[in-house]
Amino acid sequence: MAKLWTGRFSKETDQSLDQLNASLPFDRRLYHEDIAGSMAHARMLAKQGIISDQDGEKIVSGLQTILEDIEKGVLKIEGAEDIHSFVEQVLTSRIGDAGKRLHTARSRNDQVALDLRMYVKEKIDQIYELTIEMMQALCERAQQHVYTVMPGYTHLQRAQPVTLAHVWMAYANMLRRDCRRLKNTKMLMDEMPLGSGALAATTYPIDRQYVCDLLGFAKLTENSMDGVSDRDYCMEFANDCAILMVHLSRMCEEIILWCSWEFRFVELDDAFSTGSSIMPQKKNPDVCELIRGKSGRVFGDLMTLLSMQKGLSLAYNKDMQEDKEAVFDVVDTLLHSLQVLIPMFQTMKIHEENMKQAALGGFINATDCADYLTKKGVPFRDAYKCIGELVAWCIKQGCTLQDVELSQLQQFHPLFAEDVYHAIDLQTCVEQRNVPGGPAPEAVKQQIASIKQFIRNEGKA
Repeated sequence: MAKLWTGRFSKETDQSLDQLNASLPFDRRLYHEDIAGSMAHARMLAKQGIISDQDGEKIVSGLQTILEDIEKGVLKIEGAEDIHSFVEQVLTSRIGDAGKRLHTARSRNDQVALDLRMYVKEKIDQIYELTIEMMQALCERAQQHVYTVMPGYTHLQRAQPVTLAHVWMAYANMLRRDCRRLKNTKMLMDEMPLGSGALAATTYPIDRQYVCDLLGFAKLTENSMDGVSDRDYCMEFANDCAILMVHLSRMCEEIILWCSWEFRFVELDDAFSTGSSIMPQKKNPDVCELIRGKSGRVFGDLMTLLSMQKGLSLAYNKDMQEDKEAVFDVVDTLLHSLQVLIPMFQTMKIHEENMKQAALGGFINATDCADYLTKKGVPFRDAYKCIGELVAWCIKQGCTLQDVELSQLQQFHPLFAEDVYHAIDLQTCVEQRNVPGGPAPEAVKQQIASIKQFIRNEGKA
């Protein structure tokens, strides 16, 4: 296909430049947005009398046919510089001179700015909905494990008793913030740039608000140079997705550890596990490892967008063609990760007894033992020192705090009494942490209710 900009030039571009310049291999996925934007533009041109009603109808009808043919697989997207050139050239070949009038009062600069905004808006909705689905899965599994005691960790060392439900709600709260970030990005970017032209708008009497309403944008961009030359919404979108991938990666790291023979807290369903080509006993958590690894791709895409934009003078520069591959990779990576992680999580088997046994070791009730003395009037620092010495003694003896006889406990401090065994029982340790945000069953139930309320009220982006 001939290029749209050949009039100024006396010779063909070098083949190597054509290969470097072409964006059709990746921006072809914007065909739906490009056609929808062109249909709205054509309707506006006809309404304003810039083109005839007859030409407007031909253009819209021709574009609709092109869309249908692409989606049926009848029309292959190939042979053009970019998706915008492809659509316009196919249209002109089908309806004649009317197709040549479509680009009146429009530049590829504001055309691609429109296409990409429409694409990102749609993908925010899809990612948001899958993130909500992941939150629902976390709530459902948390409800099943409100009383499942397990060790909580700091520095990957057993620290204090929590419940599995409390852990799941930690991730649910992270994802709730991710949803809010995505929604805020969509609100900030919901501006329609078409009509900005190449950079200085147009002399034609266009009706930008009409196009804005047809395409469902909240408002118009207010400066034509800004409208075509900034991709801050791509950066913000990629940043939101990078943070979301951090949270998914952390969850996957947790599950990878818990699948190991050393933990054996969980076991993935066979449908979401792989084996080894040489070790027949292996059952590997590849899903989680891949998501953990793919988070780096999204971080790289964010850096691509930041680096691409940082040195550009106003207005449009060809560097900005690099925005699309980065955005597309963010979308593909995150959507696929969520689509696999959700069913994997839903089918994962929990080994509650192993969690309980792990919680019984590691002296994770030591803080509660110190609190026991503090509540009897012992200064916390003195109680802390006392329990530290008691733990050191237990390690040498190979026993836990629960195993120590009362007479032995009283050698460390005379205020120990029979009720200490109830105070340091793991279930008591969890239930006593009944403060907002804590791991006590009632506190966790409130956390689950809060997440569910969010899903009911804000389940759509």
